[in-house]
Amino acid sequence: MFEAPIQRLIDELARLPGIGRKTAQRLAFHLLHVEEEDARRLAESILSMRAEVRLCIRCFNVTDSEECSICRDLRRDPSILCAVERPQDIVVVEKTQEFRGRYHVLGGSISPIEGIGPDQLRLRELVARLDDEKVTEVIVATNPNVEGDTTALYVARLLKPLGVRVTRLASGLPVGGDLDYADELTLGRALSGRREM
Repeated sequence: MFEAPIQRLIDELARLPGIGRKTAQRLAFHLLHVEEEDARRLAESILSMRAEVRLCIRCFNVTDSEECSICRDLRRDPSILCAVERPQDIVVVEKTQEFRGRYHVLGGSISPIEGIGPDQLRLRELVARLDDEKVTEVIVATNPNVEGDTTALYVARLLKPLGVRVTRLASGLPVGGDLDYADELTLGRALSGRREM
């Protein structure tokens, strides 16, 4: 047990995702020995983020203004939406430099075990955007797990009757991977998602 101020910081750091007790302890002692200005800058940036960041009124991405920079970008194709679970998923898709449409953050995925149903997701807002923005395609980019697949199926059943093309990100073998190491589910998805060459 450490002195109370250090222990409180360790406890708070350990509550962060991916930070265990030992890492929290190392971070706390690192912060104890950095320059006062560095520690103050870190604390101020956390408080500033909490005070200034909000959700985009259109897509629910994080932003410091009314609309996020992606929604404000007139070069983006508003007729194609990529539906993701969380704002941080947008960054992953953007790194590919392949998508030039807009996004819609669902706010999670359907998970009955966690008590998250379709009503807890931003599906009404997604449907409202279809007409407002003349959307022709929604790419469902949820995680390739049970919850993500369930969410994708629900979104497809919700939107297809409205005349919108609903697609799902392909999944399968990683580039540079060997067939020997692929599990049956991954290989099965690769087979079903195959495309003509």
